[in-house]
Amino acid sequence: MIGSLRERDQRKEWMDEVRAGRELQEAYRHLRRLNKIFGASAPVLYGVRQLWSSFGKPNKLTVLDIGAGSGDVNKQLLRFADRHQIEMRIILIDRSEEACMEARQYFHSEPRVEVRSGDLRSIPPRCADIVTASQFAHHFSSAELPAMVERLVSISRFGVVISDIHRHPIPWAAVWLVTRLVSRNPFIRHDGPLSVARGFRAADWRALNEALPGYNLNYAWRPLFRYAVTVSRQNG
Repeated sequence: MIGSLRERDQRKEWMDEVRAGRELQEAYRHLRRLNKIFGASAPVLYGVRQLWSSFGKPNKLTVLDIGAGSGDVNKQLLRFADRHQIEMRIILIDRSEEACMEARQYFHSEPRVEVRSGDLRSIPPRCADIVTASQFAHHFSSAELPAMVERLVSISRFGVVISDIHRHPIPWAAVWLVTRLVSRNPFIRHDGPLSVARGFRAADWRALNEALPGYNLNYAWRPLFRYAVTVSRQNG
């Protein structure tokens, strides 16, 4: 596996098959634990702050999280909104009904969060200020990425925040070990290490930038072995 990390792994993750059932719903709960351990929310917040600042720090902000899972990374965004007195609305969209069920339970007492079942094709243009995609981009092949990102930008008014995994032996080994320590769920044990193998290096973001003329793409390496990427139209 270590040698194959030089290139992105092309195998599909089991959760991409959208298999219904108890084990899939359990996987979304276990993902929340992994997201907390590996600090998945921090790069999303970093990117949202960048776009929010570049557009004049508005006091109202709509965020749409595509492929949201149970949406737990957005807890940090709500705290950020509270600190800065931002009237924030968050829309969570996932094509998995199990993910939507988990998200509704997780945010049952949070009126600022709305959960919808759907996918990228079902979302109208410019329906949110910022679109976030946390651990979403690695589900697409390198050839599919430019069109996917253009679609994400079309949904947004300000731009897009992509947070995803650095493809590297250290996070691969860490995820392999931690998934076996904290979960017996087969989706988690299979897809966790594979998601790292499907992740990105700086060269991948540079190639994506070259494939997106007319867009501003900026990427930053963030702890723990993640990238925060912002994409917006050059003409605003």
